[in-house]
This record gives sequence, C-alpha cells and structure tokens, in this order.
Amino acid sequence: MRVVEGIAEVDDLDTFLAALDRVATEYGCTIQAFDARYVVDRTHLRRALDLADRAIARGENVARDRAVEVLLYAAGRRQIDESLTMGVAEGETPVVVVVADDPETGADVWSGADDDAAEAAAVAVAALLTPAETLGDYDESRVRSFFEVGDHELAATGATLAELVHERVALLDVSK
Repeated sequence: MRVVEGIAEVDDLDTFLAALDRVATEYGCTIQAFDARYVVDRTHLRRALDLADRAIARGENVARDRAVEVLLYAAGRRQIDESLTMGVAEGETPVVVVVADDPETGADVWSGADDDAAEAAAVAVAALLTPAETLGDYDESRVRSFFEVGDHELAATGATLAELVHERVALLDVSK
C-alpha cells in the first residue's frame, strides 16, 4: 500500500475522479482518495484496506468495487452514501490517497510489498495534487462527529481518538 498526500484543487469532481480511475486502470491498482481531515493515521487506512480485502476474499463484501469497499471500512459504515462524506469534494481539500496493488495481479498485498506498478501509480496520483503533508492532520471535531465519539466515551476509556476510530473500522464486520 502506498499513501499519497497533498492538496486537491477540484473544479469538477467527476473529472478528478475520472483521472484517478484512469491511473488505477492503467497501472492495475486500486486507488481511493479521502478527505484527510477524516483520516486519523496510516493505521486507519491500512486496517480499512486489510479488512476490505478480507471481506472480498470471503465473499462478504458490501460493494462490488474494491476501492469503495475500502472507503466503507475507513468510514466504519455499510452505506456508501454515508461513507462518501470521507471522500474528496469540489474545492480545495487536503487529501490522502491509498494506492494498492490489485490482489488479482498476484502482488503480495498482505506483506505490504509494493511492485513497480503501485509505485508508478502513486507517482501519477501525486502529479494530480499539490504536494503537502496531510496524513495525521485530521480535524478532531470533524472526526468525533463523523465517527460519533462523544465526551463520555473518551472519558470512559484510556483510548485515544485514533484508537477509537480504528475500533470503528474493525467493528464494521460486526454490524454486517
């Protein structure tokens, strides 16, 4: 899995998503872009990808598309429409983009090994963005609201907000 960070200046969302889709198709990779203000850390994305792949391997996936399944896990939701809140929108948005080898190409996604195609795809995705560090620079109030983490929950546990989000990602399997 590669993670590409930057600022997306999106005049037309469909055009931007089509550009990402062209890169994904050209390099045989899965590409999913997220509004970085909702992504707590790299582990958040890694767990979403791993759990999405596991669901697909077991035939338990909700979405037909791997990128959408990753989005569902990252959002901790079964509804695509609700999960899209974590996606990229029109305007200037800090983004983090997951670029992952397609398991059907034979790449070893479980070991974290990336092949040349994933690296080339990540470079192509980076060219669509203004370089910036965005991963981990999340909006705490936005994350708490989206993942429904209240003051009582934070007070009742020694877990960090990031750890609670990781739990929400993992709990999607339970809600299926």
